[in-house]
Amino acid sequence: MAVRVTIAVPTLVAGEPLAQCLAALAAQTEKDFRVVVVDNSGVGRVDKTNLPDFVTVLVSAANRGYGGAVNWAAREFPDSEFIAALNDDAVPSPGWLAALLRAAAAYPQAGMFAPRVRLSEKELDSAGMLLYGDGSSKQRGHKRPPAEFDAPGEALLPSGSSALYRRKMFDGLGGFDEDFFLYCEDTDLGLRAQWAGWTCRYVPEAIVDHRYSASAGRVSPLKAYYVERNRLRVALKNFPLGMLAAGPGLALRRYLWHAVTLLSGGGPAGKFQRGGGSPLLLMWFPVRAHFSAFWSLPSLWRARRRTMKSARIKPEEFVALTRRHALSAQEVATL
Repeated sequence: MAVRVTIAVPTLVAGEPLAQCLAALAAQTEKDFRVVVVDNSGVGRVDKTNLPDFVTVLVSAANRGYGGAVNWAAREFPDSEFIAALNDDAVPSPGWLAALLRAAAAYPQAGMFAPRVRLSEKELDSAGMLLYGDGSSKQRGHKRPPAEFDAPGEALLPSGSSALYRRKMFDGLGGFDEDFFLYCEDTDLGLRAQWAGWTCRYVPEAIVDHRYSASAGRVSPLKAYYVERNRLRVALKNFPLGMLAAGPGLALRRYLWHAVTLLSGGGPAGKFQRGGGSPLLLMWFPVRAHFSAFWSLPSLWRARRRTMKSARIKPEEFVALTRRHALSAQEVATL
């Protein structure tokens, strides 16, 4: 039976976080949706007994990555008007989906909707995303009081931890780029959507509480590598040539700030070291990421050409958009 929203919930570990997520979805005031849990574990960790009727479980033989899991759910259920992506460690408030759909009705040109994602009642995770000039992205308002972000408005793109996408936009763009595997696939999709003429709305009434990277680890080697690898892919696929040329210099500035935070024990670099990670390993990730980007250049350039060929906005409009939603090298290194 057709429903208005398909909510894709990828999971690796299942367990109690997923149970809390599904319980919160059962309590939604908006009921016109289905939930598709994509078990990415490769071993079938999701317990299918006693699941609500609105939940379907897809079991993958191998880890498809976050974007691949959401894409699979979208392909299996092509009848819904909207696709929502939701982390398995995210707990949406009862009015989360209803608020997002109200915004979708009020802003037909918007193809993406970003809720207010909290780490706690006193600390924000994201109110949409911001972009640095080397392709790095971070959450807007991260660790600031949620009350500072009460006003709805334009956003660059939503965090993939909780996002609503208009199906027409999602399918038209081919969904998430599965080559990203983990991290930054939301940034890539959001920027491709902006090129295609879609906009994003921040919806503060749609509240989600998020445990943040419970599956992959906040400062794990896995995350450190994929974030660096994929920010290069974001830039190569989406940046106008002027922004692309400026990227290496801006990346160097960010690396210097990471070195400062590493020495002071702060920021993601300091946390990586305190968690037992080697500074030499941290220095190796950018080298490895650039090798990966080099070997992927032909496919990345083909993807870039497709985006630019179908662009509905001019490069200068894209640059102005990213400047309205920009963050500094220091902020990338310290958040």
